[in-house]
Amino acid sequence: MSMCVLNIGQNYHVRGGSDKYMFILSEMMAKRGHKVIPFAASSADNLPTPWERYFPVAADFERPGPRDLARFIYSRPARASMKRLLRDIEVDMAHLHIYYGKLTASILAPLKEAGVPVVQTLHEYKTVCPVYTLHSEGRICEDCRGRAFWRVFLKRCNRGSRARSALAALESSVSKALGSVGKIDHFIAVSDFLRNKVVELGLPAHKVTTVHNCVDVDGTEPSRIPGSYFLYYGRIERIKGVFTLAEAASSTGVPLYIIGRGGALRELKGFVEDKAIDNVRFLGFRQGAELERLIRGSICTVTPSEWYETFGLTLIESFAHGRPVIASRIGGMTEVISHGEDGFLVTPGSVDELRDRLAWMAGHRQEAVEMGAEGRKKAEELFNEELHYSRVMDVYRKVL
Repeated sequence: MSMCVLNIGQNYHVRGGSDKYMFILSEMMAKRGHKVIPFAASSADNLPTPWERYFPVAADFERPGPRDLARFIYSRPARASMKRLLRDIEVDMAHLHIYYGKLTASILAPLKEAGVPVVQTLHEYKTVCPVYTLHSEGRICEDCRGRAFWRVFLKRCNRGSRARSALAALESSVSKALGSVGKIDHFIAVSDFLRNKVVELGLPAHKVTTVHNCVDVDGTEPSRIPGSYFLYYGRIERIKGVFTLAEAASSTGVPLYIIGRGGALRELKGFVEDKAIDNVRFLGFRQGAELERLIRGSICTVTPSEWYETFGLTLIESFAHGRPVIASRIGGMTEVISHGEDGFLVTPGSVDELRDRLAWMAGHRQEAVEMGAEGRKKAEELFNEELHYSRVMDVYRKVL
């Protein structure tokens, strides 16, 4: 059965894991004969596409004015663009990713009015947490319980700002009223942990199915040569554990390459300079073949998150390249890594424990290669594209 799938997210370029998955899904569906139409906010950073004529203008997050604040809550341009697209094209399925900030829940009513089934992949906890992370004031936080969003304002969960927190709480409340749960026919959770947590906090259990992320193992050549550095790649944010990692790596004598961008990048560079940590190298944002080369050249990759990481796409990407992973024992990552077999799991925020595992990897580089080979086998068996496609199609059939 060939379908026309509307693939919806904030960006038509890669800023994070959800954007990357949006492109993975498009390629996976197109290879199997489906027509895939992207729908995202207009941006100078977007990749070229003939469908950009339907991309709406989004709120300016850099220099927001009153109109931008209103568009963050409810985007009339996004609603109008969605209605225009649905008038022009017959769509069989809409697949949402992170759409909130730039597109908003304004797009949901046009989809339902057109009779289009709607599926959303949950990449974070936005349906139950206005700041997406279930993390506040440096700790795990579930105080809203999926509904009392006003507590975000009281606790200043959004960057310690009353104004930002009030806006986040208002946006989540409006989105829920507009159908961010009720108008979604089915949710895909990228891990059992994520599924169980959002159900615990209020999503209907019958509307949430786990489908783990996938990686293109057929198109990825694994390395069988010992690496020469540790590698972190992803968003540079405090909740990602990057400060813990920099401190843990400081005494290993092994270079640590940090790839990515994010709100804590400048602070992290200052931390490294103040602590006189001389083995950390900041490589900026890398992607494609250049990033793959850097993964293959590493001893292992490290994902030391200190929040409920929903899955960890970087983990299975590392496995595909034959590299083991050191990750925190938290969230969905425990469903990916088998401790001592294809990587190590460490206590979130523990500098000493992370340092010990880094030191082991540095001192046992051939064993690290063997662990990476086990990770590659796991990627081939459990996280391959064909299995993922089959499970996504099973979800589509639930709502068609």
